[in-house]
This record gives sequence, structure tokens and C-alpha cells, in this order.
Amino acid sequence: MIKINKKILTVGFVLSVLSGCSERLEVLPEQSIATSQAFSNKSNSQASLLGVYSQSQLLDVFGAGPQIIQDFQADNTEFVGSFPTLQDINNYVTTSPNTTIQAHWQVHYRTINGANAVIDNVPGVSDPSFTEAEKAQFVAEAKFMRAILYLSLVNMFGQPFQVSNGNTPGVPLVLKSFTGTVEFPARATVAEVHQQIIKDLTEALPNLPVATTAQSRGRATKGAAAGYLARLYLLRGEFQKAADSANEVINATSLYSVASNFGFYGATPTTEHVFAIVNSATDNGRTGSGGWASYHRPASQGGRGDCAFSADLERVFALEAGDKRITELSDLATAADNQRRRMTLKYKDAATNTDLAPMMRTSEMYLTRAEALAELNGVNIESINLVNPIRVRAGLPAWTISTFATKQAFIDAILLERRKELAFEGHRRMDLLRRQKPLRTTGSASILAAAAFGAPKTILPIPQRELDQNKSLAQSTGY
Repeated sequence: MIKINKKILTVGFVLSVLSGCSERLEVLPEQSIATSQAFSNKSNSQASLLGVYSQSQLLDVFGAGPQIIQDFQADNTEFVGSFPTLQDINNYVTTSPNTTIQAHWQVHYRTINGANAVIDNVPGVSDPSFTEAEKAQFVAEAKFMRAILYLSLVNMFGQPFQVSNGNTPGVPLVLKSFTGTVEFPARATVAEVHQQIIKDLTEALPNLPVATTAQSRGRATKGAAAGYLARLYLLRGEFQKAADSANEVINATSLYSVASNFGFYGATPTTEHVFAIVNSATDNGRTGSGGWASYHRPASQGGRGDCAFSADLERVFALEAGDKRITELSDLATAADNQRRRMTLKYKDAATNTDLAPMMRTSEMYLTRAEALAELNGVNIESINLVNPIRVRAGLPAWTISTFATKQAFIDAILLERRKELAFEGHRRMDLLRRQKPLRTTGSASILAAAAFGAPKTILPIPQRELDQNKSLAQSTGY
């Protein structure tokens, strides 16, 4: 469990204003004092770093909000809940005043600026007990968090890299902590945001620890940084780099492995987890909005039952009988629309929200390397050997080299395994977009047009509040 140190609450409030006040902000005396206290010694510096992790647990960051949107904008999930702001996103009719989107933007930037404060202030902390190696690790962890927060933001608000090679509007890059007057930047391009993410992860990696314990998987580690590099390179279609970065995780066999069953879904990280947000009964639900299970479990179990299997996902699972990812990891329940629907069992605790947020699993790294090698080498035995442990765990027959007649059939099969394995973990939308595919293939003509690759509403609008208060921002096309 990560707790917020009350000494840094004032700093957190100061940092939150970066995503919405005037275009220029002047530091107040008490704010300067709060910042100096937050980095007055090793203990307070550590509390400031842990505050960044704590902020990331919130619903609007990695607490399920953005992740369930990533799924129901695509074709894995059907949103059947009653929240108007989410219904609008699901139906591709959202507008810039959408308060859910505003919260996602604001809390991400609040958390980024907490990371910026650690990066800027920790190197100068005067405390004999605070070694240079420890300072370097704190800064590295903050850079890791800043990187994955920006990846989350640019995926939500920017078109995929495959649209004009990333030369489209992304999100503003705020890389300095709030110490006085702030000039709000304009939107960097998607490519520029990606380069900053790569820079942060690459610089962080040498000074991060290895994941030697279960709890360390809830903090930034070498494996997590390599894993996120692999994910970003795959999003960019840089397959050799994706394969190499994923292999850094896969080769650390004493730290990471594909589990033999699905017992890793729960509250405790395992070797199946490369990085996870670890929640207690007071963490993920402390905003009163719930967490991952709240969306995916029915009211009878303390959730809302908002997100059900789509008919298309059920069809995909029906292609091979006996897949444990549906027979063991789903059930029928009364959803938010009072209909009996199939819902995932990956998140079970809708009462106190102690389920891990599965930010990155070892299985993802196996699938990433398998896909990348298939792109580079066609049908190959290494990719087959990477996918087979995942299929065998699901109760499906292992592949052989003769299973596939063509390279494209092989790649399509790996992508199908990826869809089934990572369902309800927030991957599906970007997996479709990076492959230049539509987010939906069924529905009305207006939905199909709105869900087409490159269409304006496959991404979220810049919140109206931010446009009103930062004249440097430009709205995305189509909003």
C-alpha cells in the first residue's frame, strides 16, 4: 500500500493548478515554503516520490478510468452503464466540455508535475544520509512515472504514430516543476512526446533496481522500464527495437515468467507482473468512484456492471472451444442495463478495490516479442515458443511450425492471442490503431465512420477548460 504523506499535500495542490488557471502563475510565499519542506531531507523526498505513485492510483490515471475507455471505444467491451460522459465517448459523440475527460487530463498533469518536482529537487537535497545512488534512483523512478503518464496521455489525446509518422498534435510537454511563473506550452507532436518518453525511460533504466520482491513490482524497476520501451516501440512499428526491449524482460527468467494458471489476478504481484499498481482498501477507491472491479463486476457484488463482453469478443473466444480465458475468467451476471451479460472475472474485489492494476504483464512481453519477430522473420519457431505457454495456460493446443501457411496468417493469429490474453486491461484500442484498423466493425453507419482509422473521434478532445485557460492549446480536428 502506498500512502500520501500529509507534508506534501500542499505541494500536490500547487502542482495541480498547472493544468488550469491563468496562462501565467505566480508562486506564493507559502507555496515556496511547502516545496522546500517537501525536499528538505531524504525522508521528505521519499514521501514526495511516493506521492507520485499514490496519485497514479486514482481513478482518472491508472485506477481504471482511462483504461476502460480504451476498451469500450474499441470492440472488446460494450459499455452499458448510465454515466452520460462515458456514454458519449462510447457513442463517439463526446464534446470538449466532457467532465470525465477533463478529470483524466488534469489528474495526469498533476501527477506529472509531482514527478517533475522530484526530478528537479532531489539532486540538490542536503542530507548526509541521502546517498548519490539513492538520489539517482529517486530521480529515475520519477522519470519512469513521467514517461508512462505521458504515454497514457498521448494515447488518449493524440492520433497513433501511423498517422503522418507522428507529426500530428499530441499533448503539451511540461518538464519543469512549478517554482514561479509558468508559461503553458502548446501541444507537442505525437513524435515529440514519444521521443521524450524514450529519453526518460532510457535515462532512468541504469539507476532503477531489479524486481527482487513482490512489492517491488509496484515501483519502477529495470524490467518495467525495458517493458515500456518495448510497448512504445511496438506502438511505433519499430519491430526490432520492440523485440530487443521485450527480450530484456524475457531473459530475466528468475524475475519474470508466464504463470501456469490465472491465480495472479488479485491483490499481490507475482512473476507474471512486470509492473502493477498495488492497491489497498483505501487506495484505488479513495475518491469514492471505485476501481477496475467496479466497472467489471455487477451490483450484486458491489460493482456497477458497466462493462460487458462485446458480441464480437464472445465470437472470437468461440473460435476455439475450451479457452480458459472465458470459461474460468468470465461469468454471466446482471449488468447495469439489467440484462444478463458476460463479464470478466479478472477483477473480483468491487467492495474494497484491492485488485492490482495490471499495468504490464510478462505475457505481454512474450506476445510483443513474438509479434515483432513474426514481422521481421515471418513464421518462426521462437515466436511459436513464446506464444505456446500462453495458449497452454488457456487450455488450447500448442502451435507447431506447420500450423501456419503464410506470414500474415501467423501475425493475425498472434494478434488474436494478444486480444484474448490482454482483454479488459486497456490495450485493445491502441492495438487496433497501430495496425491501422477501425475501432469498430459493427454498428450504425455513423458509428462505423466515427470509428475508422484516423477519424477525429477515435481520440479524445482537449478539454474545453484547458482551451479556455491556455490560449497556446489548439483543439483536435473534428471537435
